[in-house]
Amino acid sequence: MFRINDNYRKLQAGYLFPEIARRVREFQQANPDAPVIRMGIGDVTEPLPEACRQALHEAVDELGDRKTFHGYGPEQGYAFLRDAITEHDYSRHGIDIRASEIFVSDGSKCDCGNLLDILGPGNRVAISDPVYPVYLDTNVMAGNTGSWKDGRFEGIVYLELNEENGFQPALPETPVDLIYLCSPNNPTGTVLDRKSLESWVQYALKHDSLILFDAAYEAYISDDSVPRSIYEIEGARKCAIEFRSFSKTAGFTGLRCGWTVVPEELCGTSQSGERIPLSGLWHRRHTTRFNGASFPIQRAAAAIYTDDGQKQIRSLVNHYMNNAKVLLTELPAAGFTVYGGEHAPYIWLKTPDSMTSWQFFDALLDRCHIVGTPGSGFGKCGEGFFRISAFNSSENAIQAAQRIRNAWSTAST
Repeated sequence: MFRINDNYRKLQAGYLFPEIARRVREFQQANPDAPVIRMGIGDVTEPLPEACRQALHEAVDELGDRKTFHGYGPEQGYAFLRDAITEHDYSRHGIDIRASEIFVSDGSKCDCGNLLDILGPGNRVAISDPVYPVYLDTNVMAGNTGSWKDGRFEGIVYLELNEENGFQPALPETPVDLIYLCSPNNPTGTVLDRKSLESWVQYALKHDSLILFDAAYEAYISDDSVPRSIYEIEGARKCAIEFRSFSKTAGFTGLRCGWTVVPEELCGTSQSGERIPLSGLWHRRHTTRFNGASFPIQRAAAAIYTDDGQKQIRSLVNHYMNNAKVLLTELPAAGFTVYGGEHAPYIWLKTPDSMTSWQFFDALLDRCHIVGTPGSGFGKCGEGFFRISAFNSSENAIQAAQRIRNAWSTAST
């Protein structure tokens, strides 16, 4: 009899968004005329940049002509896109990353999980709490955790993020092998400053650890003193892999394209103690189990790096960050304590009146007809907090902020 992967039966986090959908559905059935504003899921809302749309059309036309037709492309990504990434995202900022170290994919979310294919069993994993669920769930699937107990998985080192430490993960007291860092952070919207990143790189070099650095929201950083890439830190090429995405930068959530950087000198250890470059292993995995992002999608991604493309994605980022500014202004005026929103399109709100995050979800939906995300869905330390996404129209962001301010200002008087 064939067997299943029992690790999948340990998964817990699938509860969050189905439960949100259930509660919203029941509310709308009871209140069919209520104008619900959805600010929960971190999905973009604005149209794809014109430069990307034009590139898509032109690429499709190329595929319609035998002379310019493209079949299978290079699994690692077309040179025109990898060269553009190298020049614009790294070389111009004085960062030493080569095109041969860039692997184009269908999104950083996929790469975060797929990377575990080239890492062996028994690695001790450190993950922040609260956390983007993909980091944790993919390790559960891979068998890197024990059982679920008291709201957490055994075998995971949880890096607690809270108000006391400014939502900055502290270095583990004991050595760990894999470290997941996300900056700007999802869900808290906070960032790791240069000093913090330097301490993490020093820790990883000392303990021969691997940092998996998710920089999917780097385009939202508004302060040049905040690192956009971990490779701005000396020594990171020997201890870090970086994930990047076009999803939130250029509205590619429906197109799917991103990339992962694996430096050539980054090595892991085999069971026999031999030092093995990870780049070669990832290249083999990538070319064996992936046929590459499609040609039209990569043409659209490359268009981001044109002069028009750069202006258009900056306009997109500014649009969402202006929404965040509205929320950052109105919510404190209503008595809320808020974090994030300065370098990321997420507001991390402390729930009022000692409400649990699910109690606040229900209150926000009932009083304001607004959907957000309970912080407890991101981990044990997320309890008592709530994530509101700035991915929306300007009109919805303004209206949502006013609804919340009116509802809670009235309730407090």
